[in-house]
This record gives sequence, structure tokens and C-alpha cells, in this order.
Amino acid sequence: MFKIDLNADIGEGFGPWRFGEDEALMQLISSANIACGYHAGDAEIMAATVTLAHRNGVGIGAHVGFPDRLGFGRRNIAFDPDSFASHIIYQIGALAGLASLHGRKVEHLNFHGALGHMIATEERLAEPTIRAVAAYDRDIIITTIPDGETMRAAKRHGIRTVGSFFADRAYGPDGKLVSRHLPGSVLEDSAVIAARVLRLVEDGTVETVDGQSLPLEATSVLVHSDTPGAARHAHAIRAAVEAAGGKIVPPGQLVE
Repeated sequence: MFKIDLNADIGEGFGPWRFGEDEALMQLISSANIACGYHAGDAEIMAATVTLAHRNGVGIGAHVGFPDRLGFGRRNIAFDPDSFASHIIYQIGALAGLASLHGRKVEHLNFHGALGHMIATEERLAEPTIRAVAAYDRDIIITTIPDGETMRAAKRHGIRTVGSFFADRAYGPDGKLVSRHLPGSVLEDSAVIAARVLRLVEDGTVETVDGQSLPLEATSVLVHSDTPGAARHAHAIRAAVEAAGGKIVPPGQLVE
């Protein structure tokens, strides 16, 4: 039996504005990347999302990003990694406080959008960032792109990692996600998305936009909540995995 983590970015509203299919997704996923108030979310939404995750037995993860609600955390911002590390711990700590009300803890960490991309591609940013995370909680699991600078830094600091696969995003031949500004960068067919996941678990590859076979060592499968039909995609993935004899589990059960 193979195992994968099926997760989604959750709690990405603000104030009275709710965004995404959180309630439907929570019944399908094994772990949730909960927005921590910077790129999206706020204290009330975070609390409600933690409660929803707890009720559904879903793993609680911190989805930390840039303080950029206008750009939804998807715009590059120059930052000093030594000082910005405090903002990362601040976000994790806020979620940890709310999780503690249910006797839960933040089990994994996922870097959102532009912040995640910058850390994963620049060692000078990844090293001090992950050093700070390790000082805060060395038991936290980091889900990130395979073999990037984030994963390398985490391994140096003794933090467990799980490679991430973006089920609803197209990959280029260089292994990077195709820009959201380009046509076809976000996939919309649930059957195609589920088939990509099965291909990944069966032979460890994903097809790129130009038809090449890209090796990818990942067992954490992400569906973006802002992708149209996100809950439908998650349902298709879960059904396909279970039909193939697989099991959907949180990241902690992938690194035991």
C-alpha cells in the first residue's frame, strides 16, 4: 500500500470575506495549510479553520507568507532573511496558540507563494530562515518542492521534510511551475489532475507542458483552494488513490 498526503491551502479569506471551498475540502484532505494572517486570513478565520480541521481529523499546518494581501502573497518582495525570520515564527506561533485550544499543535509548515519560491531557490534566504524554524520547533515537518534550497537547509538542520507536488499546476521542463500568466498553467480537468497523481505514485514522474517526463520525488499532493473546482479535484484524487490501493495520510505518517 502506498501513502500520500493530500492537502490544500485553507483559510484564505479576510474579515467577512470567505474564499474557497474550505468546508468541502476539509472532508477530503489529510492536512491543511492554514493562512496565518499575512497573505490572507486573520485571527477569527484562523480560529474557525483550526476548529474545522480538528473536527475533521485533518493535520494542522502553517501556511506562512509575505505581508501582502493586495498581491495575495504572490509578488516577490526583497527581504532580509535574518529579520524576516521573526515574521515567520510570528505566523507559526499565532496558529500554534489557536491550535492549542483544541489540544493540537502545528504539525507542518508550508511557505506560500513568492516567499516559498524565493526561499526554495536561494540558499542565502533559505539557510537563516530554516535555522530560525529549527530553533523554534525542530519537530515540525516542512513540505516543500523536492531538492530545493528549503529542503536542503531543512535537512542540514535536522528538520523532517516531505516533497510537494502541485496537482493542479503545469510544470515546465526545468521542473518549475509554469507562470500563472500563461495559458494552461492552472489545470481544470479533475480526471487529468487525478491521473497525474497516479502517474507520480506509480513511476515518480510528471509530464511537463512540452511532453517530457520529469522525475519528481514527492508524496505531498497539493490542491490550491483558489483553483476553480478545487473540491472536485480533491475528490477525484482521493477516489483515484483509494481505488488504486493507496491511503491518504497527513505528513507525519510519511516520515515516521
